[in-house]
Order: sequence, then C-alpha cells, then structure tokens
Amino acid sequence: MSILVLGTTALDTVRTPSGARREMLGGSAVHFSMGAHHFTQVNLVAIVGSDFPGKHMEFLRRKGVVLTSLTVEKGRTFRWEGEYRGDLNAALTLSTELGVLSLFKPRIAEHQRSIDNIFLANVDPDIQRHLLSHMRSPRLVGLDSMNYWIDHKRRSLVRLLKDVHIFVANDAEARSLSGETNLFAAAKTLRRMGAPIVVIKKGEHGVIVFCKDFLYCLPAYPVEKVIDPTGAGDTFAGGFMGYLASRRKVDAVAVKKAITYGTIMASFNVEGFGVERSCRVTDRDIARRYHHLKMIASVC
Repeated sequence: MSILVLGTTALDTVRTPSGARREMLGGSAVHFSMGAHHFTQVNLVAIVGSDFPGKHMEFLRRKGVVLTSLTVEKGRTFRWEGEYRGDLNAALTLSTELGVLSLFKPRIAEHQRSIDNIFLANVDPDIQRHLLSHMRSPRLVGLDSMNYWIDHKRRSLVRLLKDVHIFVANDAEARSLSGETNLFAAAKTLRRMGAPIVVIKKGEHGVIVFCKDFLYCLPAYPVEKVIDPTGAGDTFAGGFMGYLASRRKVDAVAVKKAITYGTIMASFNVEGFGVERSCRVTDRDIARRYHHLKMIASVC
C-alpha cells in the first residue's frame, strides 16, 4: 500500500519563544510526509522554484518520499513567515510569498494515478479537485483545508466534500464551514455535506472523530515543552492517513488506532523547529509513545 499527498513544499521562517529559524524546510506535504512515511510509502505532489535547495530534495529522498511528481519551475519557492506568542496555539502570519505556487497545476505520473490512498493537504480546493479528477478509483480520500479557502472558495470546498471519505479540520475551521458553534453539531453538518468521517483537531486539547457508528475522543500526547507547532496538524494527518493506508480494512478499530498514531506523530513535531524533531523519530520511539498513550488514555 502507498499514499499520494498533494500539498505545499515551502521554505518557512518561524519565531517562537524558544528561538527562530529562517527558510527551513516546511509545507503541508512535507510535514504530512514526516508523519506518514513510517507506515507506508509516500508519493509527494507539489511545486517548488528553481531556488529550492538540493539538500532538501536529497533529505526527502532519504526518507523514502517519492518525488516523481514534484514539479520544479523557474522562479521562487513558496515562502511563509510566522510568529508564535503566548500559549502557541495560533501563529501570527507576518508574510506570505506564493512564488511558483500561484501557477501550480498538479502533474501526476501515469503510474501514480492508480494509487488508491490520497490525501489532499491544504491548498486551493480547485487544485485539489484537479488532482482528484486525474486519479483512478481511489479507495480512500482525505481532505484538509483552512479558513482562507472556507472564506474565499466555500462553494468549491463544499462541492469537493462530496467526493472525499475523510475531512480533517481544526475546531475553528469546522465551526466556520458548518456554521455551527457546537462541535458535535458542526460534525453532523459536515457529515451531511458528504464526508462520512470527520476528524476535528483541538490542538493541545486533543482530537475528536465522528463517524456514522461511533464517536471517539483522544487527548493530546503530553509534551513537556512545545518548541514550534508549525506543521503539527499536517504531521497528525500524515500519521493518521499513513496508518489507514497500511490497513486492508478501514473500520472502527483501524480509525481509532490511526487517530492514536496521528496524535503521537504530532507530539514529535512540536518538540522541534520545522522537521528537526519529526525527521529523527524511530519506530521504537513511536511504539514507546503508543504504549504510554494507551496507558494514560485507555486507547485500543
């Protein structure tokens, strides 16, 4: 089994109370890959500029990420600069430079069109739909988005929800898209929009998954010091979808375990800037945290 992820590959500049980093490797597809590659092979679909450092390409290849459909165009790579203050729950965006991302039209290698597990990470919903239209009968499609697209391309996003199996959102996004203030009501509305499984991330307060037959809540893994939350949600999605992609059957047990693995992968992400911590995770590290979370949260 393998998974294909569409998203951004970026150069991030981040400041937190723990320090700062300039133009480090980031982007939704990269953080997703750091969470997913422990469970399944990851095929990355994104765009970078001609200024994208070769060392980052080599790093991703060493992690086993397939870059066949990573497009390199003349121009500058997508850049984001943000700052975290206080409780680190939200980033203040200082600048965004789209660069070649503004011209992005995903180009998928012919042999990758048969990959049956897909995750549409945070990009324009029209780009997400473009990719999905070129895939052959996927068995599992996950979708992420953000408030910008909810506000500016709501119709496209709502239309896309009808064609996916899993919608992943944080609590603010779930409320905004559904128009509901209560998260349980929001999840019901989002499921009626089309996604059978709705996963609502609540940051340091954990995650809730809503399905037709069950509801499951899990606390966040206890981390003593949060260094940089950038990409935590994408890393969560990588662990979650990566585990599901490795299972033959997507049932209640598999979903609950996937939520647990997603939570664990996100806990590693926040312990360092960018991918500094998540890239050093071993299978033994994951197993140790799984056992710990099982003890404190009674997970399956």
